[in-house]
Amino acid sequence: MKRSAASSLAPTLRFLGAADTVTGSRFLVSSGKGRVLVDCGLFQGLKALRLRNWDPLPIEPSSLDAVVISHAHLDHSGYLPALYRDGFRERVFATEGTHALCRVVLPDSGHLQEEEANYANRKGYSKHTPALPLYTEDDAIAAIQLFKPIAFEKQIEVAPDITVTFRRAGHILGSSSVVVDIGASGSRRVLFSGDLGRPFHPILRPPERPSAADVIVVESTYGDRRHDDPASLKAFEDAVNRTAARGGVIVIPSFAVDRTEVVLYHLRNLVRAKSVPDLPIYVDSPMALAALRIYKDAIAQHSPEIRADLTSDTFDDASYHEARTVEDSIALNFLSGPAIIISASGMATGGRILHHLANRLPDERNAVVLVGYQSPGTRGHSMLTGQTSIKMLGRYIPVRAEIVNVPAFSVHADQQEILDWLASAESVPEIVYVVHGDPPGAEALRKCIEERLKWNAVVPRHLEQVRI
Repeated sequence: MKRSAASSLAPTLRFLGAADTVTGSRFLVSSGKGRVLVDCGLFQGLKALRLRNWDPLPIEPSSLDAVVISHAHLDHSGYLPALYRDGFRERVFATEGTHALCRVVLPDSGHLQEEEANYANRKGYSKHTPALPLYTEDDAIAAIQLFKPIAFEKQIEVAPDITVTFRRAGHILGSSSVVVDIGASGSRRVLFSGDLGRPFHPILRPPERPSAADVIVVESTYGDRRHDDPASLKAFEDAVNRTAARGGVIVIPSFAVDRTEVVLYHLRNLVRAKSVPDLPIYVDSPMALAALRIYKDAIAQHSPEIRADLTSDTFDDASYHEARTVEDSIALNFLSGPAIIISASGMATGGRILHHLANRLPDERNAVVLVGYQSPGTRGHSMLTGQTSIKMLGRYIPVRAEIVNVPAFSVHADQQEILDWLASAESVPEIVYVVHGDPPGAEALRKCIEERLKWNAVVPRHLEQVRI
């Protein structure tokens, strides 16, 4: 392990991302001897946030002793290739499931960025000449070589005076809460919730109870909301039936990791119950299909992350069609309904989903079903809030298709579920930092923590540094 550039004697925590916003998760932990970045995510959503991805980190990447990744979603892992490009060469610690999914997600992210830059250059709609990707597929492949997979509950030293333990978070396969012990004898402890799953996930076991910690850093994606699962599932069922009756196509922008699995799980159950017609389902995302294979393998191998009641036929190959190639994807433009197309990305920020939306949004027979959180500034949020035209691929597309919101398909814990998780902690922390939420959600959760749990809670500012 290299000699760290950290110099302060007091352990500190600095919020380099996911403060005042629901995206760009990055937290710098310094022990005085070691320096570790917990999560290394992309900023997504509003343009002002996306531009942060192009800013140099306020620390030199080569000064880091290690990076620790809570899970594979891009807002937690997607900046790693840029960190590598800028000189980081130390270890990246993550669970085995996170490593497996990052091997799919990160190269795909680099490839999509290259594709989008090339498309913008061909069509001439970028403000920049030439348009450039944030990083390349080769950058991502190189960054993956730095990974060191670690088992859940195994404590490991990742930097001088900094040890880490991963605990199951139940959000996606491999997702973890990260316990960080600081000091030669682990005298101070910070618990990062990561993205918390729900007490009942259709595929994964629930999150582990929080360990004792001096400081807890907790997400607040749904900090001001409660999920209504029965109503959401009924809204999904009704949307499928209405669209099928008018001969339309249902387009589902879906996060490639976990959300596609959840959507397929619910569709299978609705079809088996004869609640919806058995429509042809097309999964148009090489990344989603690769992630689905990893989930299938985890189920077949009886992974301890997977619910015990799931069987190897949970995702029957015969129940959906794979659109792997560009030609397969283009062919779906000529598909007549009723049918279902599931494609990435989940907030319609990029990828093949843009072409499906451009093709299907102008037709009122069709429907777009939003099955997860839609961050402000994304096309998903624009559809959710009723905009009548949306810019994509350099032009404005009219929105005439039905837009349906199914928030309970999210695998983020809601306000009450987060509070219940915190309340089950082994001891009361000195302070809770509320992060990874839009300002209203973060502030609502902070107030609940103070009023209901009687704990000290703060919403930190972007780039703020605090003593641990």
